[in-house]
Amino acid sequence: MQIGTTLPNLHLFQPKGVNFKCNAQTVKTISSSTEMTKKHISNLEKLLQKTNPIDSSNPVIEQSSNRSIENRRKNLLEGLNLANIWPDEMRKAAEDMSPRHLNRLKRLLSSKSMEYSPRNNLANRWREYHGSNNWLGLLDPLDENLRRELVRYGEFIQSAYHCFHSDPATSADEVLPERHVALPDRSYKVTKSLYATSSIGLPKWVDDVAPDLGWMTQRSSWIGYVAVCDDRSEIQRMGRRDIVIALRGTATCLEWAENFRDLLVEQNDNDDDNDEGVVQSKVECGFLSLYKTGDHRVPSLAESVVNEVQRLIEKYKGEPLSITVTGHSLGAALSLLVADDLSTCVPNAPPVAVFSFGGPRVGNRGFADRLNDNNVKVLRIVNNQDVITRVPGMFVSESLDKKLRESGAGRVLEMLDCRMPWAYSHVGTEFRVDTKMSPFLKPNADVACCHDLEAYLHLVDGFTASNCPFRPNAKRSLVRLLNEQRSNFKRLYTSKGKDLTINLDREHNFPRSSCLPSPSS
Repeated sequence: MQIGTTLPNLHLFQPKGVNFKCNAQTVKTISSSTEMTKKHISNLEKLLQKTNPIDSSNPVIEQSSNRSIENRRKNLLEGLNLANIWPDEMRKAAEDMSPRHLNRLKRLLSSKSMEYSPRNNLANRWREYHGSNNWLGLLDPLDENLRRELVRYGEFIQSAYHCFHSDPATSADEVLPERHVALPDRSYKVTKSLYATSSIGLPKWVDDVAPDLGWMTQRSSWIGYVAVCDDRSEIQRMGRRDIVIALRGTATCLEWAENFRDLLVEQNDNDDDNDEGVVQSKVECGFLSLYKTGDHRVPSLAESVVNEVQRLIEKYKGEPLSITVTGHSLGAALSLLVADDLSTCVPNAPPVAVFSFGGPRVGNRGFADRLNDNNVKVLRIVNNQDVITRVPGMFVSESLDKKLRESGAGRVLEMLDCRMPWAYSHVGTEFRVDTKMSPFLKPNADVACCHDLEAYLHLVDGFTASNCPFRPNAKRSLVRLLNEQRSNFKRLYTSKGKDLTINLDREHNFPRSSCLPSPSS
């Protein structure tokens, strides 16, 4: 059917300035044309609204017929191509203000409508998702199952942040109790609270002159937990019982002080690093101090996590197990030390994988080789704009370092690895995201936003591939990100958030601590 046949007679519309003689013949012609126009409109309405008789006893036929009618209407309206009559600016504004666009934005700005990717069965491929093949073919484009796993482990870290900020202070004399952690995944249960002790090592004369200032040099703070999957259906879905160690990032003044102790030091148990031609394994002084130091109330983080994992392995002996260590910022650095210990100190350890978000460099090339030799699988989620992932050490990208080592400068760099106190090297497989790919965040977002854990999860949820834009069907709510990074949101979305009458500050008032906040708080 041609659209032109349904239009009224165009010869009735005369040019301006022509004299009309209102006689009986003209009135009759106009009347006839009016009737014809009504008829055409009636026919068009019938075309758009007419339905075929459907057998109500067969719902399959009814649904198919309804879809056919809707498709026919859609094709007819698309054929009119009405959007082309608008300028580009008006068309884009209309799309932004369309009910469909606003409904989607309102869904993303509502924490009550949090959605997740589907929980597919991973039993046959869990080792692959756990890094047995270094996540080959799963990162670019990002596999949907791996996306969900990354977001899930990131939320375990968020639980550690929230638990700490709900009660950050610890007295020098009180016994440190087990804490209640609100886990995002109820199929897991917490079995052990973990504490890290900061000890910045001031000179002895400071302790002699001012013994009451001991709290400034040493303090134990809750830093994470050990949890184990305890739901039979979830164990069956994942193909194994998963043990998770989740560690938060920097949150106290003394932890910040430890971060700046960036000289490489030898690990104490490097018995196998004395061979000629082997680069000695070294790690950052501050990270190792936080990991190995204990006090009179709690053992060190190293001792606590190794003992607890050994207990769980013995308890679930005979079952397929996996160990997943996940952390953000400082927690990402400590995750590598935990994984290194578990792979060497735990007899017959299950497969160990690390999922780190925004992690700094931890050790030298000898430490990276040590983890690889122990079959520890590491996936580093890195934001292009996150400067924390490029320290400590020299500001040299991993790709440039690889090219230099493959060239004639390799021998020189190996000599520097052995002798330089800042010869750091990343370890594991890198998964790179970019703040500039988000349609919601400003491309010049500040350092805090680029390092924020919620921003990382937002970028992972929207990542499709390195050469593709942010996926339009991203499911993660924007409430927490908008609440924490409002100044880094594009003005279009902050204003629309207000227009949608969403009171973020009142409805989502997360607890704040009185101490120095972490980058993710």
